[in-house]
Amino acid sequence: MKRLLNTSLFYAVFGLAAGLFYREFTNFYNFTEWTSLSVLHTHALMLGMFTFLILMLFEKVFHITQYKKFKPFYMIYNVGLVSTLLMLTIRGITTVLGTDLSSGANAAISGVAGLAHILLTVAIMQLFVLLYAIIANEQKTGNANY
Repeated sequence: MKRLLNTSLFYAVFGLAAGLFYREFTNFYNFTEWTSLSVLHTHALMLGMFTFLILMLFEKVFHITQYKKFKPFYMIYNVGLVSTLLMLTIRGITTVLGTDLSSGANAAISGVAGLAHILLTVAIMQLFVLLYAIIANEQKTGNANY
């Protein structure tokens, strides 16, 4: 449970710092247009902090981390989310700075972001498979307390 709490705290700190960075960075450069930095903090807070807080509830009720399917979900989800947040940061900074990216660099950022979203999708599917397996097991053994 502490691992989930620490993961949630990491994303909370990152999300709050990202919000501060967005505000100060865009103000420093007098940037008023849209940038992906504006959604960076909400992605970190919702997909990171709140997801792992909710998983703490699943841990309390179902002991979700005891299942061997949890570790692959945890690893893939975090790699996907950190990659997504990193690409949002890079894209946002280059937008604010007005950096003219080559078509290759632009494609690379988009490609990594796309792969990161695919990882998040796979991890979410894994989580649902795990939850369905837990519920089926609890119903079969008669330990359903929900």
